[in-house]
This record gives sequence, C-alpha cells and structure tokens, in this order.
Amino acid sequence: MKLSILMPVYNEEERIADALKQALAVDYPCEIELVVVDDGSRDGTGEILGRADDARLRVITHPRNAGKGAAIRTAVDNAEGEYMVILDADLEYDPQDIPKLLAPVLDGRATVVYGNRTFGSHSAYSFWYVMGNKGVTMAANVLFNSYIGDLETCFKLMPVELYRSLEIRSRGFGMEAEVTGKLLRRRIRPYEVPISYRARNREEGKKITWKDGVEALWILGRERARRRPRSR
Repeated sequence: MKLSILMPVYNEEERIADALKQALAVDYPCEIELVVVDDGSRDGTGEILGRADDARLRVITHPRNAGKGAAIRTAVDNAEGEYMVILDADLEYDPQDIPKLLAPVLDGRATVVYGNRTFGSHSAYSFWYVMGNKGVTMAANVLFNSYIGDLETCFKLMPVELYRSLEIRSRGFGMEAEVTGKLLRRRIRPYEVPISYRARNREEGKKITWKDGVEALWILGRERARRRPRSR
C-alpha cells in the first residue's frame, strides 16, 4: 500500500521546514508520498518549499489563496497513493501518530480512521475552542445517530478513491464537517485512535474562528437532509 500525505500550506514560513522534516522522518510501515499544496502563500513559504529536496516530496502551488478545502482537493487530484491522510503544516499534529492510524487498516479492522484528540490544558488554547469542537461533534452524533469523538480532527485517513467519491465542495475549514457528514450519511463510521495534539494560539497563527463552527453546523444539517446515496 502507498500512503499519500496531503499537506495544505498557507503563510507558514516559520514552521514549514520543520513540518516537512518531521513528516519525512517518520518510520512508516508502507511507502509514502508527501503532496504539499502551497495555497497562495504571500510570505517566504514558497521559497522554502522550492529548496526542499526529497524524492518523496511533491509541491503544487495555487496562484492565490483558495482555502483549505480547495488545497486538499488539488492534493487529492494529484495523489498517487491508495490511501490518504491530511497533515496540516502548523505543527499542531504529530506525524509520528500516522502509523497508529494505519495500523487498523493494515490489519483489516477498518477502512476509515480518525485521530481523536484528547484536549487538556497543554493542548487547547481556549475554553471556547474546545467547546466549539465538542458542540459540532455532538451535533453530528445527534443528526446521524452516531458516536464519534472528534469531527474536526485533521487526521482523517481513508482510501483516496473514497474521498474523491465524496465530491467535497467546501473551500475552507467547512470541508471537515462535509467529509464527516457525507461519510456518516453513507453509514461509514470512522474507526478512532487517540493522538497527541497541541493547539497554537492566535498570536502563533491560529486561523479557525467561531464562524467556521457555524458553517460546520449548517453543512451537517444540509448533509443530513439529503437522501443517502443508493448502493452501486
């Protein structure tokens, strides 16, 4: 199996070099590629990516910022692996956890795996951020009669063809809710494994806001109202 690690990047010149180094240093149990999409960065991110040299790395550039969902769509369109996982470049997630997500797939226990964050004082920068995440996750559980622990997690591992079939249209952070809503509507329940996490704050470049939470709730309601696709 080949795993495509998809990394959307926007104005991360202070972290992108470390993000690449950490992602490529992991001892993966399978072949990997790292597909980085520079989503119209205006700082030195592009120059740093241009100097990166690793046969497993491919860099694609958007001429202007289009949002996380659009960057992931570009990465998925160019992915060559059978499976994919999203890894943000902000160093909040530890790529050393990716083999944990792969384990249930490689031993046949799961097809879709989510990394479930455990929030604590060292891993969440605000009370409202955590409550917002829990509120959106609870809404998904109520709407779809499911029980997942972390809808907004970046670590979503699944077959590339499955993601393509979801036809995700959200251009920004709403893609997280759209992916989960469409999976649950198909009665695909993610297998969850615990992962480490350290949220950065606004001063460090945290981009998600309360507006993204409202959008996520709207997207979940929209997906619940749609008919479930017929099995082919």
